[in-house]
Amino acid sequence: MARSILFVHAHPDDESIGTGATMAHYAASGAHVTLVTCTLGEEGEIHVPALAQLEAAQADQLGGYRFTELRAACAALGVADVRFLGGPGKYRDSGMMGTPANEHPRAFWGADLDEAAAFLVEIMRETRPQVMVTYDANGFYGHPDHIQAHRVAMRAAELAGEDAPKKIYWTAMPLSVLKAGIEAFAESENNPFGDVTDISEFPFGTPDEDIAACIDGSDHHDAKVAALKAHATQIPETSWLYSIAGNFGQEFMGVEYFTLAVGERGPSNGPYNWEEDLFAGL
Repeated sequence: MARSILFVHAHPDDESIGTGATMAHYAASGAHVTLVTCTLGEEGEIHVPALAQLEAAQADQLGGYRFTELRAACAALGVADVRFLGGPGKYRDSGMMGTPANEHPRAFWGADLDEAAAFLVEIMRETRPQVMVTYDANGFYGHPDHIQAHRVAMRAAELAGEDAPKKIYWTAMPLSVLKAGIEAFAESENNPFGDVTDISEFPFGTPDEDIAACIDGSDHHDAKVAALKAHATQIPETSWLYSIAGNFGQEFMGVEYFTLAVGERGPSNGPYNWEEDLFAGL
């Protein structure tokens, strides 16, 4: 059976930031890579002044523009199977908790869980992924749409029965890597961590021994950077992501980590017995 892997993300650009190297790695290996994005990201900030009027408070056309950015990003990663949950625009970017966007009738946060999951089940039954990647129960860092993407993905796996992925991973950041990042950027003018030096203050971070897999996509560092650049409305040229890419690229940009939520760990020679292949043991 051909290898098939499914990624479930909340907004355009999440795929590139969180799993871009892994997606490129598996696409290059010949696996069928499917990306399902749950919203068009209508509530995102706009970092291209000429496009400022696309924002939700004005023309409310940012979602359509981000659709094209996502296509370009996935092309850079070598991923052709790109879909939106329920079709483009079915669910809207929910913004943050307590904002008017969170109360919008189409806000993903308010979506019926079984209805949304059913859309994903259809994709599972079509593409037959052995592996699925999404967020943990906190949506990695607490965004409502990320949390809902987690809920939908996990519910879909329940509803899919025998067609569900055999292994399900959640994106993660090892505490050792987070600590190294804080130290590496301590003297940088473009420090993404600000004045925070205590890793316990972050809403994410996983003990190293709880990490299940580490995918070394260093060979696809350039593809990941190209994908980030495709999301120009969301990621300005001055972004700390490009500082990482330029100064610590292969270590911080080309390597991505995961915890294993469903399935059994396969064989590995990595530290802490981290898997080096999400299909390990299948």
